Amino acid sequence: MAQADYWNHNVHYQPVILNAVPAGCGPALDVGCGDGMLACRLAERCAEVTGIDRDPRMIARARARAANHPGVTLIEGDFLTHDFPEASFDFACANTSLHHMDFTAALTAMAKLLRPGGQFAVIGLAADKSVRDRLAGAPGVPAALLYRAIRNRGESGAPIMDPDLSWREVRAAAEHTLPGVRYRRLLLFRYMLLWRKP
Repeated sequence: MAQADYWNHNVHYQPVILNAVPAGCGPALDVGCGDGMLACRLAERCAEVTGIDRDPRMIARARARAANHPGVTLIEGDFLTHDFPEASFDFACANTSLHHMDFTAALTAMAKLLRPGGQFAVIGLAADKSVRDRLAGAPGVPAALLYRAIRNRGESGAPIMDPDLSWREVRAAAEHTLPGVRYRRLLLFRYMLLWRKP
């Protein structure tokens, strides 16, 4: 039986990632694919999709979800140590998974895996480490309550981990690692990174 879709803050921002997929996209990579919902949605826009996650429970759920998506390949493994060929993807993405690994190393690895002209989209979490951070996030509280009241809220069951880097630290690390990256803080306690490889 196909798994039902659901809503949460991570799912809410999947369209940001999907809208970043380049036209005529060939191979795509989903880093920290969780239960495979995003990978299956990517398969509607990309010739083939590879999802990788180190949690065996999540890969089992992803494989069940992707049973009717022959273009989706799912790998149980650690993204930072897996031997992907360089410059082998047209698109790479991560949805709230990079705070589970070394942030700069993950960005660097994703960039290396992109072909020239390939695109990259990340939705991520950061830590509130100042009054300014908390004030910037305050408008998200009523918005989150409203969405929860009208959406079919659910969770993937993926392991939860608090982020270490602050919003400012995330932006600085991304801009240092990926010159020209676009950073934006989003309403529902997330940030967005978009980048195109020269």
